[in-house]
Amino acid sequence: MSLLHLVLREIRYRRGNFALGVVAVAIAVGFLLGELAVLREHDVRTEQIIAAKEAQTHARMAALEDDYRKITLELGFNVLILPRDQNLNDLFAEDYASQTMPEEYVEKLAHSRVATIQHLLPSLQQKLKWPEFERTIILDGVRGEVPIANASAKRPLLEPVPEGTLVLGWELHRSLKLEVGDKIKLLGRPFTVGKLQPERGTKDDITVWINLREAQQLLGQLGRINGILALECVCAADSLPKVRSEIGAVLPDTQIIEFQSQTLARAEARQRAAAEARQAIANELENRAKLRQTRAEFASVAVPLATLVSAAWIGFLSFSNVRERRGEVAIFRALGVRSWQIIAVFLGRAVVMGLAGAALGCGACVLAGVAWHASAAHQAAAPVSFGPAMLLLIFSASPLLAVMASWLPTWWAAQRPVAEALSQT
Repeated sequence: MSLLHLVLREIRYRRGNFALGVVAVAIAVGFLLGELAVLREHDVRTEQIIAAKEAQTHARMAALEDDYRKITLELGFNVLILPRDQNLNDLFAEDYASQTMPEEYVEKLAHSRVATIQHLLPSLQQKLKWPEFERTIILDGVRGEVPIANASAKRPLLEPVPEGTLVLGWELHRSLKLEVGDKIKLLGRPFTVGKLQPERGTKDDITVWINLREAQQLLGQLGRINGILALECVCAADSLPKVRSEIGAVLPDTQIIEFQSQTLARAEARQRAAAEARQAIANELENRAKLRQTRAEFASVAVPLATLVSAAWIGFLSFSNVRERRGEVAIFRALGVRSWQIIAVFLGRAVVMGLAGAALGCGACVLAGVAWHASAAHQAAAPVSFGPAMLLLIFSASPLLAVMASWLPTWWAAQRPVAEALSQT
């Protein structure tokens, strides 16, 4: 009679004991595969969350940059292009440039495709006495922004002033008690108050804005301007050399002044938006890493504990089996069956128990994973799957576990003296 035949007969004879051993092995396998599946699902879910977070963050960053762009645009222009012969001491002392340059310079700059600036606005400014009201004002003649060639349309930073109207700074309309629609004169020419500016705390509070063409006529500067306001699109604190280089190549007889505070504010706004985006993803990754570490630590305790309990249970079942069969074992030995043959039968039973338990544990995990994956709450979870290496490990370790747990009871039964065993039956 072959060893396999003896093993199968032994299994059929003690089916209940064998089934309990199979369940013990399946529990150990289930714990291992379950924890691995949880960790794998966590990793897949982390990838999904981070991908969604990155998409959300990119959208939020775009919205933040748009918000910051709108906020910083309210700071106004941050580059001033002046005639080369303009003395900067006089500019800062008088609050306007006394030298002029051709108005066509702004058109030339707009069509030069300069990449570092946008929102070009030519102006003609002069500080003078407003004879009709005996007030010192800054007269600022402006026209609509000159569009840059091949650039996308942008909302203007400063709306043009229609001919025949003027815009008053806060201090002027407050002290003179002027309202929108009032008819007044400026240097003898009639105007209608078109807009009242809010308080800004700068020289704008004593500025009167009129149409550039009318300002040139009133000041006797037809076709002339004394400044071109622009906005840097690079938004970096160290970009002035590049701006000067590009503009200098187009308008060599000009000089450029950068308003540093506005430039820094724009750069900090962009950097803040980028930092918030990176921090949001980093925080999510850190939280998911901590959660995975907690789950891994639990698995490092639960899986060995489940294996130990299963091994102890298998050992108990094996001891119970051989103890009840000690009389049969003694008879076989009395008939000449060797100890190693008896050990081979019981350990063969343990091998089959381990293989059956591994198959049962894998099947149960697959079914549980399919049910979990099919549920509405976890359809995004990763389905349970085992690679060849994992299956080889499971179907090798499970029989080994059962054999190790059964070895001592089996060896004890096979080594007992025949006479002693027969006397206790």
